[in-house]
Amino acid sequence: MKTSGADLKSNLFYQSRLTRPMLDRSEGIYLFDTTGKRYLDGSSGAMVSNIGHSNANVLTAMKAQMDKATFGYRLHFQNEAAEKLARMTAERMPEGLDRVFFVSGGSEAVESTIKLARQYALAIGQDSRWKVISRYPSYHGGTLGAVALTGYDPLTKPFQPMFREMPKIPAPLCYLDRDNLSDEDRGIKYADMLRDEIIAQGPETVLAFIMEPVGGASTGALVAPDSYYGRIREICDEFGILLIYDEVMTGAGRTGAFVASEHWGVIPDIVALSKGFAAGYSPLGAMVAQNHIVDKVLDSGGFMHGFTYAGNPLACAAGCAVLEEMDRLKLVDNARDMGDLLKAELTKLMDRYPFIGDVRGKGLLLAFELVSDRETMTPLPKQLNAYNRLVDLTYERGLIIYSRRTRGGLEGDHFLVCPPLIINESQIAEIIATLIESLDLMAAEMNLPVNR
Repeated sequence: MKTSGADLKSNLFYQSRLTRPMLDRSEGIYLFDTTGKRYLDGSSGAMVSNIGHSNANVLTAMKAQMDKATFGYRLHFQNEAAEKLARMTAERMPEGLDRVFFVSGGSEAVESTIKLARQYALAIGQDSRWKVISRYPSYHGGTLGAVALTGYDPLTKPFQPMFREMPKIPAPLCYLDRDNLSDEDRGIKYADMLRDEIIAQGPETVLAFIMEPVGGASTGALVAPDSYYGRIREICDEFGILLIYDEVMTGAGRTGAFVASEHWGVIPDIVALSKGFAAGYSPLGAMVAQNHIVDKVLDSGGFMHGFTYAGNPLACAAGCAVLEEMDRLKLVDNARDMGDLLKAELTKLMDRYPFIGDVRGKGLLLAFELVSDRETMTPLPKQLNAYNRLVDLTYERGLIIYSRRTRGGLEGDHFLVCPPLIINESQIAEIIATLIESLDLMAAEMNLPVNR
């Protein structure tokens, strides 16, 4: 007989034994547990809930689709929700990115990008190309293919015998540099590391370069100097290498543009989308690729890849409604405007807390990093576990934020503050007030300086 009762609190398990209250309901930027306590969703879950929770128009659209059909396998039927969402997505993407392949999440989207890239190389007779260069630190997903691209030691080291590790170049951590270069020169310096790595690997073996245009959890909303982005595109073109943008976190308006590549006028060859794309209303993601890539692959025998739930009509109906709500509420503009305000308020905290070493990000993808010394950017002692402690303190006070180790997962503490794109000024003030209360308490616990 199976164990039950007092010895087993839950049959579920995830990353650890951490337990949290039972979720009861959600509304707007707030969630409520079964005791009635309210939490401000200051990280949009895992940077997912871009349009907020329980949007009535999205729920109505999903119910209408449920009344018609919830599943139709793509080899048996086309469905209007998937066709409509593909059109809506292509209309919002940079020029040439017109072909859409649906998946259920970010890891599947990234896995799809590298498989399409490889099959494109085969289709044009460049069989020797298979290496995908990425950055360290970085995060690209949980499948073994995506883990091979990821640069975050706690998530990659245990599985190294199980995948073929891909080459890495340093992420453009310019805020840590202590040199006399201008921002423009630093951007070129880091971009040229890609060129050096391509030559070192052998250009004929390199298939693609994948990057997060604004860093996610691994680098805490890292933004490179403007010069970096165009130079990366030039280098990829020089060697005939595909440029893949992982916009799983940055896409769907998060940075104040539909996709972050728009900020720099760069057109990638392939893009991965998820998270805010359906904003948590249904598991959904997409790979979007340039026409000529898809046509070559399809003409050479087809794309040898797929998922059971690709183009699921219920998920795609949710995605259509989410994009419509983004337009109706002008959320891309709000992400830009409220992001500027929130970033300014976070930056003001540096005057009060000398242990905040950096505030960075774009739109409502923002982060701050804690350090022992702002001049040298030396991390806090890792045994303090500040990245966990501050999250717990804010959570106890009804604010959810998201943290990670800054330096490759080994040490350092950064915190993502990425509320839903519907946030307003008074709610930003609520975030800042709770952060101040929590930072004061943590500083007292850890004997960190505070300027009062």
